[in-house]
Amino acid sequence: MKQRSNKTQGVTNKDFIYLIMPDRFANGDESNDRIAGMKDKTFNRDSIFYRHGGDLQGIINKLPYLQELGVTTLWLNPVLENDEYKTSYHGYANTENYQVDRRFGNNALYKKLVDECHKRGMKMIKDLVHNHIGDQHFLFLDSPAKNWFHQWPKYTGTTYKDQTLFDPYAASADKKLMTDGWFDRHMPDVDQQNPLVKKYITQSHVWWVEYAGLDGFRLDTYAYNDKVFMAEWAKAITTEFPKFTFFGETWVNGTANQVFFTEGNTVNQHFDTGLQGVTDFQTYFAINETLNGKFGWTDGVNRLYTVLASDYQYKDPTRNVLFLDNHDVSRFYSVVGEDFNKYKSGIILLFSLRGIPQLYYGTEILMKNYADPDGKVREDFPGGWAGDKTNKFTQAGRTAKENEAFNFVKKLANYRKNNAVLQTGKLMQFVPEKGIYVYFRYNNEKTVMVVMNTNEQAEELTTTRFDERIGRYKTAVNIVTDEQLPLHKLQLAAKTTYIFELQ
Repeated sequence: MKQRSNKTQGVTNKDFIYLIMPDRFANGDESNDRIAGMKDKTFNRDSIFYRHGGDLQGIINKLPYLQELGVTTLWLNPVLENDEYKTSYHGYANTENYQVDRRFGNNALYKKLVDECHKRGMKMIKDLVHNHIGDQHFLFLDSPAKNWFHQWPKYTGTTYKDQTLFDPYAASADKKLMTDGWFDRHMPDVDQQNPLVKKYITQSHVWWVEYAGLDGFRLDTYAYNDKVFMAEWAKAITTEFPKFTFFGETWVNGTANQVFFTEGNTVNQHFDTGLQGVTDFQTYFAINETLNGKFGWTDGVNRLYTVLASDYQYKDPTRNVLFLDNHDVSRFYSVVGEDFNKYKSGIILLFSLRGIPQLYYGTEILMKNYADPDGKVREDFPGGWAGDKTNKFTQAGRTAKENEAFNFVKKLANYRKNNAVLQTGKLMQFVPEKGIYVYFRYNNEKTVMVVMNTNEQAEELTTTRFDERIGRYKTAVNIVTDEQLPLHKLQLAAKTTYIFELQ
């Protein structure tokens, strides 16, 4: 393949990603809520599992809100046609590789959304599913050949056991179940060793970059794919578009498990996946333990310290995507027990640690609920529909606490957007002591100090221990409140995190 002239710059640690489930964000065109002839007839906002009518026009309408918040990049859950009989709203069982679902709009409107983002200096990530398609896809209903899909005598699901892929003692049968088993009964598992399948998938992705002017890909269920094909795919995409970026969903446990899927052959994989970055579940788990756990040798904030100390295993950990929640896990505000101090601590960590921060829609207005048992993490953004009782896209529609949360996110997101030190600056962390954790982001121009008190009581912190990074700085300016404090001794409220620019 020859290198193309597409002007994509890729999505990097200079960006801030906002994740949107299109069906649940905003309804900008009621005429496409129901489309005659499509199989899912369940349009009803009263059920979390039915379609609600959010669409691409709704997202276009809310771009000023997102720009004010400090967002630089949008990641939409898949927007390709999902003409399935049920739960078609989430987009992860596509039935067409080249067409946007008509309930979201059409290809031209998708391209317009990307163009409107670019006009505002924002980028677009397309969510891709290599591993499977929907069982109503024409290629499954009328397969060109049996070897386009993994065939089993009866339905056989994946084991979800990623360990089998790197376990030196694994049985071949277990590996096959992991990669060739179906993710779900209505999601046929694609045979990615078939050359025609490879070509069909890869060409469609190249076409979307060219057609819409995309900036990045998020790769769903990455661990379940054929690793040889995914390495070939990565090479094909970067050959076509050298600056294009992509990251994979690796919902696994353990840093080594996560590193295994990333580029560079850094942990004796004997193989280079070419995968630039991942959704950083290990940091996600560690942040939750930091905020909810009790301080101990490996517990509480020491979990986060240890995860970051393990970054030596990556070729480039700054390409990982950090998050507090997403469409598959419980909402962050609920995970921290609706404790506002813990919420603010999480937001500070999100915007000040290494990597690319990603926020799930509504986290900035304290949307809450749990992934189980009822999936209410995918509720509508209040105000996205005509006739909604409240419109939380506006200051007037938000409560005082919601406005405080929104402004907190806005302040940090825009500070990060305008200060390279939190984008590409180096990171130095100090071993947590007595429940207090301190780390720095720094470059030649600025130094930012983050101080986290995870204790149930207020603490006084003498900062001489951190002279290696503090140097001649005398004053700490609170980035959120603009308050100036003498740096040599800091008074820390209980369960509170501070972010300072040193002067």
